[in-house]
Amino acid sequence: MFTNGCFDILHPGHVDLLSRAKKLGTRLIVGINSDESVRSIKGADRPFMGQDDRKKLLESLKMVDEVLIFDELTPERLISDLKPDVLVKGGDWKDDEIVGADMVRRNGGQVHSLPLLAGYSSSATAEKIRGEDGHRRQEADGKVVFSLREHLEVGARLLEDHAFNIEKAAELIIQTFETECKLLIFGNGGSAADAQHLAAEFVGRYERERRSLPAIALTTDTSAITAISNDYGYDAVFERQLSGLAKSGDCVIGISTSGNSTNVISAVMKARSIGCKIISLTGINGKKLASLSDVSIMVSSSRTARIQEAHIAIAHIWCELVDQAFLSTDSNKQNGHTK
Repeated sequence: MFTNGCFDILHPGHVDLLSRAKKLGTRLIVGINSDESVRSIKGADRPFMGQDDRKKLLESLKMVDEVLIFDELTPERLISDLKPDVLVKGGDWKDDEIVGADMVRRNGGQVHSLPLLAGYSSSATAEKIRGEDGHRRQEADGKVVFSLREHLEVGARLLEDHAFNIEKAAELIIQTFETECKLLIFGNGGSAADAQHLAAEFVGRYERERRSLPAIALTTDTSAITAISNDYGYDAVFERQLSGLAKSGDCVIGISTSGNSTNVISAVMKARSIGCKIISLTGINGKKLASLSDVSIMVSSSRTARIQEAHIAIAHIWCELVDQAFLSTDSNKQNGHTK
């Protein structure tokens, strides 16, 4: 059997899941994200414990036979190498969201999504610690001052924790434009408005003309999708759109403040199968969406307002970097050089 996770704050829910996983066979192998992988998913302040310490803790559990560390965001390569008979994930992952599930089934194996023990979550534990401090500060500052301070703190955390990933995502977007592939953007609810905003900035003039930006790169097809389809239960609308519009080499930006939107997750899984590059924008609890992406920015807040404010700021930075890249191309062309 094989299962995987970060296992950053080991809690009774983890132990329960691993115990039930072991009962499905004879040998349980656990894959854990490396420190670098965890940072890519959750930000520079994670993990709380290094990969060697997390490995030792899991190895001390009697139901765990072996622990393997992987550097990628997903265990897809590890699953391909191991070819497990049984693949296990927690019940917060649906069967069609589990990376490697198709591979295991093709090899004649089984895939199980086991119900989680209620009341336990590493992210919730971390957020509770932060939240208790925030509640005390809100009472002391008042609502307006607290919200403004919180806004500034989220921005500071973006600088400290996510500058590298913001730049890495910008490089993917620029590469997409340079290869004349499409950038497709989607999000639910308020994130649909964020998607519209991003699309408008990329398609429009922004601060300067982008004379050399390929026209095909400006075809942000899914920007017209709004929250209506998701709000009325059409959970596969983005997936269907991607099936008709996307091709290998395109880049998709999936936006979900919670990171658990069925619509967004199903679209990301479809994008993975097509061969698209995936960028995700989410909040502090968006581990699921982040772990399915090539590059993810998990804003260090659980409040929708703060997360969406940060998403717009990130989009503006991407536009600045795109402008810089293509203005440089224009300059080279005018001087008789090619990029």
